[in-house]
Amino acid sequence: MPAPSLVDILRHIAREEPLSSTVRAFRGLTREHLGQLLDEAATRLDPSPPLGDEVARAPAEALSPPPPSEPLPLVRVYSDGAARGNPGPAGAGAVVTDAEGHVVARLGRFLGTQTNNHAEYMGLLLGLKHAKALGAREVDVYADSELLIRQLGGQYQVKSATLRPLFDEAKKLLSGFTRVKLHHIPRAKNADADAMSNRAIDERM
Repeated sequence: MPAPSLVDILRHIAREEPLSSTVRAFRGLTREHLGQLLDEAATRLDPSPPLGDEVARAPAEALSPPPPSEPLPLVRVYSDGAARGNPGPAGAGAVVTDAEGHVVARLGRFLGTQTNNHAEYMGLLLGLKHAKALGAREVDVYADSELLIRQLGGQYQVKSATLRPLFDEAKKLLSGFTRVKLHHIPRAKNADADAMSNRAIDERM
């Protein structure tokens, strides 16, 4: 079997590696943008597309568009969390779009063993932090967790000591936007964020 080329290695890293430490080292850099940068570097070395069905199998976050060069005035954050068992292996997911509904980022994070409600909040935090990094001034939040939306809206109290720090962090992030709207939506309308939270578990993202 021939040794892999630099192009092959770069493309593999772009699509398969979590690159968490690199993302943390560069403020404002997202996993999906980093994946694109690596893929672009590979393309400069070899402009031919990957063989076979590699493009079709590439992780969704590697195919997301890079962050816009100008701040977005309004973004929509679709968030979700999944726990297989309660508690059990859990993942947070979020999809960020612009005002027209074009996807800006697909985000996922593996949380280890957590409850479903913890995962729901982590999905929201994931999306809100990315929205802030994009420079958004207004945010519409969409989630299928009635508990999360009603707690943030003040209709429900936060009685869980483990959720209170996550609630406080979410409220602090939301206070940084000039306008916030909270929307409780059916699970069927939150399929993309749900998919990201489950991928986070499957792929240990």
